[in-house]
Amino acid sequence: MPFPIKVCAVCSEEFELKPDKPGFANRCPECSAPEAPEAAAKDKVDKEANQARREAMRNLLYRKDS
Repeated sequence: MPFPIKVCAVCSEEFELKPDKPGFANRCPECSAPEAPEAAAKDKVDKEANQARREAMRNLLYRKDS
């Protein structure tokens, strides 16, 4: 049984949708490839900054004034 033929939503190329294909079902394997390492590093920095902001707000809101 052949795999269904799909059209990539990003580059409009046709590709076979295989069951073990990584990424999105509406994107070809090239467009579904993981992002560049710089983008992943930026996401990590943003995540750490957001965590620090949450901790600072929690400390300000819930600290006990003696």
